Amino acid sequence: MAIGSKIAWDDTVLPFQLDRSGIRGRVARLDGVLDQVLAQHNYPPAIEALVAEAALLTALIGQTIKLRWKLSLQVRGNGPARLIATDYYGPQAEGEPARIRAYASFDADRISGTPDPFGLIGEGYFAVMLDQGQGMLPYQGFTPIAGGSIAACAGAYFAQSEQLPTRFQLSFGKSAVPGQAASWRAGGVMLQHMPQTGGVAASGGSGEGGLLTHADILSGEPAEDWNRANLLLDTVEELEMIGPLVAPTDLLVRLFHEESPRVFDAQPVRFGCSCSEEKVRSTLSIYSRKDIAHMTTAEGIVTADCQFCGAHYEMDPVSLGFEGGDAG
Repeated sequence: MAIGSKIAWDDTVLPFQLDRSGIRGRVARLDGVLDQVLAQHNYPPAIEALVAEAALLTALIGQTIKLRWKLSLQVRGNGPARLIATDYYGPQAEGEPARIRAYASFDADRISGTPDPFGLIGEGYFAVMLDQGQGMLPYQGFTPIAGGSIAACAGAYFAQSEQLPTRFQLSFGKSAVPGQAASWRAGGVMLQHMPQTGGVAASGGSGEGGLLTHADILSGEPAEDWNRANLLLDTVEELEMIGPLVAPTDLLVRLFHEESPRVFDAQPVRFGCSCSEEKVRSTLSIYSRKDIAHMTTAEGIVTADCQFCGAHYEMDPVSLGFEGGDAG
């Protein structure tokens, strides 16, 4: 089967549990979804790589949220890659796909042919936001940028904010076969230890910048189980995560057969944006007459573009409640 072929596991997240180790996890494949996310923009290769990594992480993390909830990841830095933002929308009903979208804000003049896309972020923070719907306060958690990848930042977040040792092993990139256009393929495995009873020492962690690591949270048999599972995950090969020849179920048996892996229902994932003219109008309603005047074209039309999907909206200022005249 060709690397560019479509298979049943594309654009899915498969949750699993290692019964022997008390560890849960997910296997994700994003292929067509990632192509659609990145096709909305014309990013330099280094920015594409950062967006691809963040989107794959979002799919892995987002699989646990409830119906109609929204999970957002943001990576903000003081480098040329100023912002990587992703959203994961939980299914509207059981059996329906989740939706994912992503975009980046960057300084094109400062982007060069760097071999290290993560270095373009600089200093900043990694944020997780959870919107549980109307009437509920959104949750926000932050950790400093740490490690050598966005995946490492996500692992540091779960250790620091949730006291849950978490590991991500990811692979992503463009692949092509003769006679076909290059397309994105991405795959990854997430491991997360079950919550532990008891507290964590408040004196600071052993990780970068004093952040917590698994060694600060686990000890004894749970630590041995975690280390063993991670050693097994270290043996995973890139093509096992992104290639079409190994199904996620077979991969789990290959990696963790002695840990008694148990799989649950897979979650399909699709590209999807929540923008609409109604939401754009609601957003513009907070602006002053002067602001709206600055947004109005010479033809007398207010325009707005969605940063995630590129949708273009045009509206009459009068329909927004602003008639012509003095903009002051």
